[in-house]
Amino acid sequence: MKITRLSAAAVLGLAAGTGAAMAQDACGDVSIAEMNWASAELMANVDAIILEEGYGCDIELIPGATNTTFASMNEKGQPDVAPELWINAVREPLSKAKEEGRLHVLLEGPITGLGEGWWVTAEFAEAHPEIDTVEKMLEHPELVPDVEDPDMGAFMGCPAGWGCQLANANMFRAFDMEEKGWKLVDPGSAAGLDGSIAKAVNRSQPWFGYYWSPTAVIGKYGLVLLPFETEWAGTENWDGCIVKPEQECLDPQPSSWTKSEVETVVTDAFLKEGGIAQDYFKARIFPGDVMNQMLVYMTENQANGEDAAFEFLIQHEDIWTQWVPGDVAEKVKDAL
Repeated sequence: MKITRLSAAAVLGLAAGTGAAMAQDACGDVSIAEMNWASAELMANVDAIILEEGYGCDIELIPGATNTTFASMNEKGQPDVAPELWINAVREPLSKAKEEGRLHVLLEGPITGLGEGWWVTAEFAEAHPEIDTVEKMLEHPELVPDVEDPDMGAFMGCPAGWGCQLANANMFRAFDMEEKGWKLVDPGSAAGLDGSIAKAVNRSQPWFGYYWSPTAVIGKYGLVLLPFETEWAGTENWDGCIVKPEQECLDPQPSSWTKSEVETVVTDAFLKEGGIAQDYFKARIFPGDVMNQMLVYMTENQANGEDAAFEFLIQHEDIWTQWVPGDVAEKVKDAL
């Protein structure tokens, strides 16, 4: 394989306007953001293998993260493609970049079934089918007793310092959860949060708290997302209060969780000159349950994005062959 991985230093040296420089063949050069979380690493490598082996593109994988990748694309026109951009983190500047024509969306929702919110274990959901919404759960803190204070229900929030820590703390206040008998538990770290879930599942104990999908934890332990009965209370409440420190959110209002939105975003140059690679990006959608399974595979096998991409292409031919023409699929299969 000819896939090139550029260092972060090399990325900074890329000149603006070269993002979609095309070779003389049908596809040419395509630079893809390989962002620093498991699903994004997997997706970028799947994209790279299919585009290179199936379409004859020359691929560069560029390391990044949500904010740094967005800034580079917006300011330098590199990389050409961000396969999995979570837009809530960059919503305002991204909207401006779209309006001004620097960046474009090729695909809304490249992964299905994703999102953040409040979850329970599968065993709990099966044992209590009547508790099928957040609001019903909040009426029964006795079903999830806190270890240190059994008279209170334990709601597992986010570690201090995470953005979701503020949102969960303010949602906890918005729903008057303390008055209803709940205690907001700080897991202390990512390992603490994951460990609390593993412990509960392995010991058949109840668990109620925050998490997100796609993740290996959701795939491995099969947590069940509880929907909110409460309607979305609007951007002013969420962006202007819920996600801010308590001193800047004096009166949080009950709301459903903000919608998680992921897009495949490309530069203007790539939109104009991206050729057949555009057709591929518009067509490929990863089923959420399969993505979660792949993240479990990555965790249990300490697999990197490239390893996982080959595993996905071998094990889930029924999915990815629907994204490409038959002759392209055969070329990719021959290369595996």
